[in-house]
Amino acid sequence: MRISGKGLLQGARPVTFSFNGRHMMGLEGDTLASALLANGVHLVARSFKYHRPRGILSAGSEEPNALVTIGSGAQSDPNIRATSQEIFDGLEARSQNCWPSVEHDLQAINDLAAPFLGAGFYYKTFMWPAAFWEKFYEPVIRKAAGLGALSGLADPDPCEKAYGFCDLLVIGSGPAGLMAALTAGRAGADVILAEEDARMGGRLLAEVEQIDGLSGADWVAQVLVEMASLDNVRLMPRTAITGAYDQGTYGALERVGHHQPRRAGLPRECFWRIVARRAVLATGAIERPIAFANNDRPGIMTASAVRSYLNRWGVAPGQRVTVFANNDQAHHTARDLVQAGVHVALLVDSRHDAPDSDLYAVMKGAQICDTSGRKRIDSITVRSVAGEERIQTDCLAMSGGWNPTLHLTCHLNGRPQWNRDIASFVPTPGTVPGLTCAGACNGTFSTSGALREGGEAAAQVLADLGLKSTRPDVPEAEDAPYNITALWAVPGKGRAWLDFQNDVTVKDVKQAAAENFRSVEHMKRYTTQGMATDQGKSSNVAALAVLADATGRGIPETGTTTFRPPFVPVSIAAMGAGAAGQGFRPQRLLTSHLASKEQGAPMIEVGLWYRASYFPTKGESNWRQSCDREVELVRGSVGICDVSTLGKIDIQGRDAAKLLDFVYTNTFSTLKLGKVRYGLMLREDGFVMDDGTTARLGEHHYVMTTTTAAAGQVMAHLEFVHQVLRPEWDVQIASVTEQWAQFAIAGPKSRDLLNGMLGDQINDASWPFMACGAVDVLGGAARLFRISFSGERAYELAVPARYGDALFRELLQRARALGGGAYGMEALNVLRIEKGFLTHAELNGTVTAFDLGMQGMVSKKKDCIGKPMSARPGLMDKDRQRLVGLKPIGAVKELTTGAHLFNPDDPVERVYDQGYVTSAGFSPTLGHSVALAFLKNGADRIGEEIRLVDHMRGIDALCEVVSPVFFDPEGGRARG
Repeated sequence: MRISGKGLLQGARPVTFSFNGRHMMGLEGDTLASALLANGVHLVARSFKYHRPRGILSAGSEEPNALVTIGSGAQSDPNIRATSQEIFDGLEARSQNCWPSVEHDLQAINDLAAPFLGAGFYYKTFMWPAAFWEKFYEPVIRKAAGLGALSGLADPDPCEKAYGFCDLLVIGSGPAGLMAALTAGRAGADVILAEEDARMGGRLLAEVEQIDGLSGADWVAQVLVEMASLDNVRLMPRTAITGAYDQGTYGALERVGHHQPRRAGLPRECFWRIVARRAVLATGAIERPIAFANNDRPGIMTASAVRSYLNRWGVAPGQRVTVFANNDQAHHTARDLVQAGVHVALLVDSRHDAPDSDLYAVMKGAQICDTSGRKRIDSITVRSVAGEERIQTDCLAMSGGWNPTLHLTCHLNGRPQWNRDIASFVPTPGTVPGLTCAGACNGTFSTSGALREGGEAAAQVLADLGLKSTRPDVPEAEDAPYNITALWAVPGKGRAWLDFQNDVTVKDVKQAAAENFRSVEHMKRYTTQGMATDQGKSSNVAALAVLADATGRGIPETGTTTFRPPFVPVSIAAMGAGAAGQGFRPQRLLTSHLASKEQGAPMIEVGLWYRASYFPTKGESNWRQSCDREVELVRGSVGICDVSTLGKIDIQGRDAAKLLDFVYTNTFSTLKLGKVRYGLMLREDGFVMDDGTTARLGEHHYVMTTTTAAAGQVMAHLEFVHQVLRPEWDVQIASVTEQWAQFAIAGPKSRDLLNGMLGDQINDASWPFMACGAVDVLGGAARLFRISFSGERAYELAVPARYGDALFRELLQRARALGGGAYGMEALNVLRIEKGFLTHAELNGTVTAFDLGMQGMVSKKKDCIGKPMSARPGLMDKDRQRLVGLKPIGAVKELTTGAHLFNPDDPVERVYDQGYVTSAGFSPTLGHSVALAFLKNGADRIGEEIRLVDHMRGIDALCEVVSPVFFDPEGGRARG
C-alpha cells in the first residue's frame, strides 16, 4: 500500500516489527498505524462493550480505536495508541480486549445482546437481587472491565522527572506554533516549543500546500534549522503538554524510550513541570466523524487521517476510496488521492452548494446512511433525492468538520464558547492567565490565518514581557475560507456510533435525554460518552449536538462536559518518577540527609519529611543508649539538630501585623523589630490549630514558624483569611519552608560555637533570648534566631537551602571539638517533654487553649479567629481533660504513649477513663521516665496518684500527676 514518490519517508531505513505474532516491515519514521496500513492490516482492535471490530480512525493522540499492547512480560505496556507509537526494530505489538484473537473474538457475542445492553443498563440490571452482587455481578464485571491488561510484574523501566522555566511556552508546532516560537526566539526570549508528535510541523507535514514558495514540509525544516541555532530556544518533540495549572505551571509528558528498543538505564518517559511567564496555545484542531449507521467498521477513517497517511507516510489506506463530508477541506483528501494515483469512487457532500471538481465525481446534497462489511468495509449506501444507491469501496474518509483543540484552556475551570460560523466551540479568552490561543485551536483554519495569529500572539507576549520585537512578516500561504454546514448524525435504521471506544450511539444519547438525564454531565455518566481513554476528543461535540436536539435546546445552552488534565494519558510511574518501590507518599529529604546517613542515622518519617532518629556511635547497641547520650550532650555541652522541616511562612506588607493579630490569640502588632514571639493559633471552632514563633525581620516583614505537621494547614488557613475574610489588607504570604535550611544549636556552649563562625561576636546583651536578625556566617548571609525547643541556651541558624549540607557538616565538626555532636528526633522529643513543650501529639485538633493551660494567651484586648467559640462554657469546663505531667512512683517505671489513665481504685473500663498519654520517654537528666498527658480536671490534680494502663504493651503503672514542666521551670538556662 506504499505509494511511490509520496510521503516524507523517501529513502528511510527499513524496520522490522511484529503485530499479533506476524512479522512485518516498515520504514523508520512510521507510526505503528501507518506501518500496519502499509502492510494491509485494517482490523486492529475490538470495542469495549460490544467487542465490535475496530480499525484505525485517526492519525493522532485523539485515536479511540487502535489501542494495542506493546512489549511482553514485565515490559508490556497496554493501551498504547498505534497512531502515536513509532516503530523500531524488534517492536512487539498485539491487539487487546479480545480472545482468543482479534479476528475471532468470542466476546463479540455481546454484539448480539446489544438490545439489552443500552445506555444505563448497568444501573438497572445489577440492582437486584441484592445477594447476586458480591457472588455473581462483581466478579463478572471485574473480569470484563478494562481494555489492556497489566502484567502484574514490577516495571523494570525507569522514568524521570524534570523542571523547565521559560519566558514563553509554545504548545504545538503547526504553522501558528512555529511562527510564535520563531518570532519570540528572534527577539531573544527564552522559548520552549513543545510538540506531542515525534516530528514538528503539525498539519503542514500532511498537506499539499506551499508557504513562501516552499512545500509545507520544507518550510518547517527551514524554520527548525534557524530555531535550533538559537541558544534561547528549546525544541521538545515527543512532548505533550498534559495540563495547565496555577501561576503559569504546565505539566508535560516527554516520551523518551517509547520509540527505540529497551535498554538498561533508558528512561521510558520524563514528566516535566514547566513554569512559563507566558504561553501560546497552538494545538490545532481535531476532525470529527459523522454519525450514521455502521460508521464504525475498519476502513472508515477521518478524511484528514487519510491525507496524513498519504502525504506524510506515503500510504494509501485503500484502493477504492469514498469521501463523505460537509465542508470544503475534506475535498483536499479526494484531490490528493487522485493526484497520487488512488481511485476515488465518489465524494458525497451533504451540502447542496458543495464545490465541483474535474478530478473526481461529487454527489451534492447526499448522505451516507449505511455501510457493509464485517472486518473491513466493502460498500456504502448513499441516500439522495434520487433514492438509495450502494457503492463498492474499501476505505471511507469522513469529515464532519473540525473541533479546536482547546482542552488546556478549560483546565482552570474555564468554559469554551460556541462559534456558529465554524459549528464548534472556541476558547474563551483569559480562562488561563498568561495563555494566548492562536491558529486552528482558536477557530482560524487557514494556514495564512494561523501564521498571522501565531506571530501576533508572540508579539503581544514580547510586549508584555518588555522585550523589543518587530512585527513579523507573515509568509504567503493558503488563505481559503472555511465553509461548513453542520451535520451531526444521519437519520436511519441501525446503530450510528458517536464514541467508538465505549460503544455509545446516537440512540443511547437520546435515551438518556428521554430518561431525564438531560444535563450534559449526567448524559456523559449515564451513557459513558467521552469517558474512554481518548476523553471524547473526536466524539464529544457531536454527542452534545445530538443531546441538544433531543432536549430542544441549542448547543450553547447544552454546554460542554468538563475538560480535566491530563490531555493524554500519563502513567503513574512518570508522575512518581524516582519513587519506584517507595509507595505513593512523597519523600522529602533534608539538606543534612546525606551527612546523617553517612553517620549511620536511621530515618523516620515526620510529616512526609525523613529525619534522623538518632546518631549511633561505636559501642552503642540500642537506640536508647544513643538517645540518652545525645540528651546529655545538649544539657552539658552543645548539640546540633536539623529543624528545617518546621513550616516557614514569609509574611510581608503594611497590614502584616494586622493579619498576625487576627490569626494568633496573642498580640503581634507590638512585637519590636529584631524580636521573636511565641504564638497560639485557633481554628474558627475555638480549638487549637497550631503553635509556633514569629520573628519580625523588618518594618513590615515577618517570618512565621509552624510545627512540621501543620505547615500546609496553616498556610492554607492564612490564604483563606487573606483572600476571603480580609481581602482588603495589604499583605503577601509565601511558604519558604524549602528555601531555608535551619539548624538548632543548643546547649551551654552554643554561643561559643557560633562565635567561632559569625562575622560579629554575640553576647547576652547584643543577642538576648527571643532576638533575631541577619548575620554573617563564614562570609555568607544568614538569619539567626535565639529560641529554644530544648530548654537550654539555644539558637536556630538559617541559610539558603543550597548551603545546608555544607553548614551542617561544619556545625558538627565544631560541635565535636567542644565535646558535643548531633542529636536526632528521639533526643529532641525527650528534651521537649522535659520542658513541657508541645507538638502535634498534644495539638491533635481536640484541645483548646484552656486544656493546655494557655487561656491567658487569648488576648482580651483584641479579636482573633476562634476567640468567641473558645469561650463557650463547654470548652472552659474544669472537668475537661487538661495537660499535665506524669512520673512513675510504683514498681513499673515505664510510661508509654497512648496509654489510658484511671483512678487507682476504679475498674479498668471505658466509662472510668480519666485521660490518655500523648508523649512519653526516659529522661537521663531526671533519671526516670516522664510523660505528658491529658487528664480530667488535670490542673487541679497535681500531686495525686493515677493509674496508667496500656493493654497493648502489657503495662500497668502507678504515676504521680505533676506539672508538665519537669526541668528548669523558671527558664533560666534558656535565657542565660
